Amino acid sequence: MCGINGIISSHTPDKQAVIQRMNQRLSHRGPDDEGQWIEGPVALGHRRLSIIDLSAAGHQPMVSACGRYVMVYNGEVYNFQSLRQSINYPYQSNTDSEVILAAWVRYGKASVKQLEGMFAIAVWDKQEQVLTLVRDRMGVKPLYWCNNGQGFGFSSEVRALLASGLVEKEISESALVDYLRYQTVQTPATLVKDIYMVPPATLLQYFPNSQHVSTENYWDIRQQYTVVPHTYEEVKATVRQLFFKAVEKRLVADVPFGAFLSGGIDSSAVVGAMAQLSTHQVKTFNISFAEEAFSEAKYARHIAQMHGTDHHEIKLSPDHFLEHLPAALKAMDHPSGDGPNTWMVSKVTKAAGIDMALSGLGGDEVFGGYAIFKRMAQLEKMQALWRLPLPLRKVAGKALTNLRPGVASAKMADLLALPGYEFNKAYAFSRQVLMDKQIGELLTVPLPSEHLPVAWLNQNGTAKHAHNQLLSRVSVAEMETYMQTVLLRDSDQMSMAHALELRVPFMDHQLIEFVLALPDGMKFPVTPKKLLVDSLPDLLPHYIVNRPKMGFVFPWEHWLKNELHSYAQERIHKLAQQPPFNQQAVLNLWEQFLKGNPAVTFSRIWPLVVLAEWSNS
Repeated sequence: MCGINGIISSHTPDKQAVIQRMNQRLSHRGPDDEGQWIEGPVALGHRRLSIIDLSAAGHQPMVSACGRYVMVYNGEVYNFQSLRQSINYPYQSNTDSEVILAAWVRYGKASVKQLEGMFAIAVWDKQEQVLTLVRDRMGVKPLYWCNNGQGFGFSSEVRALLASGLVEKEISESALVDYLRYQTVQTPATLVKDIYMVPPATLLQYFPNSQHVSTENYWDIRQQYTVVPHTYEEVKATVRQLFFKAVEKRLVADVPFGAFLSGGIDSSAVVGAMAQLSTHQVKTFNISFAEEAFSEAKYARHIAQMHGTDHHEIKLSPDHFLEHLPAALKAMDHPSGDGPNTWMVSKVTKAAGIDMALSGLGGDEVFGGYAIFKRMAQLEKMQALWRLPLPLRKVAGKALTNLRPGVASAKMADLLALPGYEFNKAYAFSRQVLMDKQIGELLTVPLPSEHLPVAWLNQNGTAKHAHNQLLSRVSVAEMETYMQTVLLRDSDQMSMAHALELRVPFMDHQLIEFVLALPDGMKFPVTPKKLLVDSLPDLLPHYIVNRPKMGFVFPWEHWLKNELHSYAQERIHKLAQQPPFNQQAVLNLWEQFLKGNPAVTFSRIWPLVVLAEWSNS
């Protein structure tokens, strides 16, 4: 796990100084080693966090034995040992990095299809004069790039690209609207104008001679996977096998490791599998709160005792959190409405001597854990409503908001006002944080007409990448948006702020492919994540499965109105004074939150606080 950088520019005379600046901005990602390689217009940089083969033989940038390729790489390839045995190459180390390079020498860019893991890779081909950037299938590891008249640059983080001097920190107005809608910016855009994110499962190539950029997908989550018909018992057995295999792959490390344990279904499953597979006592970490309504500590303790883990409970008070909040937000490379929770647990985990930890992130998206899965199923059944006259539907929507004021009613009213029902728009509305009317009041610039979070399938399933099953379509939508652009990005930047590698077994692409191919009837969450629970009965006791779903969240609503009130208010006032915001509208939204307006919850306010902190940093 590391940080990678690079520039290709004929207009930058002192490339060594530029790469040093970029490396320095990524020092938190790789405290164990630093390297750079410069030749002609090309400069590559690397910061290393040693996880596999801790020796100096893993130094990067790494040059192939033939001298043709130079590589920098961030991540972990879990099947590197089997790949190593299949490729004849004069290895000088035991790293997965060198195996990637050996595969590239033998197979070229086609080699990425053989890699299983989380990775961001950059390979410079000295012979063909082409740079290739690669990102893993699920987008676990980040990779950003920019290209203008001054040159081409790439990095693991936005701030390192800004340090290159190739691009300025100017907020994109269209991306700002996206952020206000979804508490993040959807790939490939970022909040910074002219900086982009390489999409997951994508090869991006840059040709310096023509300054041309091309992209191609090497895997597609939206393709229609097919499986031979199975009985439910056979499906459960396969899910269990694939899940245990996914966890086992992620236990390969030459450093101490542990796991985040919230006490929910997903993290409990991961810890249970780790306990069965590991030859050492598993170390687990949990955050607990003084506010009992938000504390999951008792559930985590139960799982820790059940599997005999070395359990660490992190007692967190508002004062303690406020003390660390500025540092947590400073670590946020790209703003979003999530993150400080992972920063806190990562900090304590690293302080306990752990360099790598497993997380239960992704279980909700794969196995239908969120309320949106049932909500989308209900909407599909209610399509007859959109055959009613539009004026009647608008009246019904207004009556609903008057009868039950709140976010859900406001979204349903907006849906009823559409010409007809569409899966795409229903999903987008369900995931919106601030609705367009609210955003229009907050900004002094017009909103773009297109607001779907992804270029999605048409609902009739006639597109090339059609999923016939509704739950699979929701899963993919969740994974391509909220999971990749909020949860995974925040998990990476907040764990790597402490040089802690985070691995996510539920993001195993083989497990995902199998579950996406299953019919809705086998995985509909009539009980919480039924298929996963049925597949792992020995790991998930009744006490955990039927507990109230809380999620790995902080008691923001209470804190923002009390202990964090002055902190948040100061930043809200700063944001209100920045263009293109309407000052009075921003302050009015804050006041509505403080007064308890059910349509203005903490999730509508906290992203504004984060944005203010990030834009002024």
